[in-house]
Amino acid sequence: MSGHDAEPGAYDPPQPRSAADRLLSVLDAFDFDHPALTLTEISRRADLPLPTAHRVVAALARWGALERDGSGAYHIGLRLWEVATLAPRGLGLRQAALPFLEDLYETTHENVQLAVRDGFEVLFIERIFGQSAVGVRTRVGGRWPLHATGVGLALLAHADRAVVDEVCGSLQASYTPYTITDPVHLRRVLADVRATGCAVSDRQITDDAVSVAAPVFGPHGDVVAAVSVVAPVRTTQPHALVPVVRLAARGISRALGRPQR
Repeated sequence: MSGHDAEPGAYDPPQPRSAADRLLSVLDAFDFDHPALTLTEISRRADLPLPTAHRVVAALARWGALERDGSGAYHIGLRLWEVATLAPRGLGLRQAALPFLEDLYETTHENVQLAVRDGFEVLFIERIFGQSAVGVRTRVGGRWPLHATGVGLALLAHADRAVVDEVCGSLQASYTPYTITDPVHLRRVLADVRATGCAVSDRQITDDAVSVAAPVFGPHGDVVAAVSVVAPVRTTQPHALVPVVRLAARGISRALGRPQR
């Protein structure tokens, strides 16, 4: 069969990548495990020819999105961080929440976290941890699946039905024997979160920690974030943390302009 006889749409040649796609692929080459990259590593991880990667990296470095250290490796630059602070769910939310997070930490002396939902994941935007508190695997800028964390359950319980259905249909990530992997069980947990205003994630990420979380509401009544305390399971009664976590969430909600009932 000649090319002219082929059915329409039978073969779609790959489209050339736009300048924006190439730029974003370079930035996307960096992550928590790869904070510093050589030009060759950027080229490989961004799937770009070395000359193209060189041009894109040079442009990003001139603008300040990338910085080069003494060894020749590149890092994310301060200019990119400066722009990122303009995100309304980033610095503004953190500034409004921080006094309440500090109060929550002083009350519990356990790990305190603030997170938002990004698609089907939790993105942590602030964290206060104690030197003697239980170890946690979260970090600012880190992501976890919604179903496996206290803040994730608080956020998922108030998400659109399509988001809940998608998460329930793809429960694959399991970190301990206690991680929720049954969609029927998850839906029951989410209903309980909506009824009680608080979520408990018991040993889902590590088998020595329990998380108690509550949703944070924005000025229009929608859930914009969640706050949590993560404490050692062997010495913690989760119900004892519920009032202080809910109090912190209400305080942040008021600071964000949620109307008082």
